Amino acid sequence: MTEQFPFLPVSAGRGDSFLMPMLPLSLSFKGGELAHIHGLIDSGATVNVLPYSLGIRLGAVWEAQTTLVKLTGNLATQEARALLAEARVGGFDPVKLVFAWTRSDSVPLLLGQVNFFEEFNVSFRRAQRVFEIDSVGK
Repeated sequence: MTEQFPFLPVSAGRGDSFLMPMLPLSLSFKGGELAHIHGLIDSGATVNVLPYSLGIRLGAVWEAQTTLVKLTGNLATQEARALLAEARVGGFDPVKLVFAWTRSDSVPLLLGQVNFFEEFNVSFRRAQRVFEIDSVGK
């Protein structure tokens, strides 16, 4: 099964906006759920990244997440902890995604190599303003 999604406009903060591969999904964690959120599919991101406020809204407790995660690049100065959540994307079966839950809200929800791209194949067709995903189906 393959599903297609449109690139969506994302504000650059100065009144400009850019089309980005923003994937609609729902996340759940220990009974808490965030429905109808969007994550940026980022093939250059090593890990999935969850902003602090989204983790709080899921019901996660910072002090209870004891596995530290070392971030790199622009996020290298940010403290992060591992958080395992269940994700629902379109009509696909739910999958477990591991996030680097960062103490910052200055980053978007990122879907990266570990482990979003291990669960889904992604094809970008930027000129047509769409991207497609299909389940790896382990």
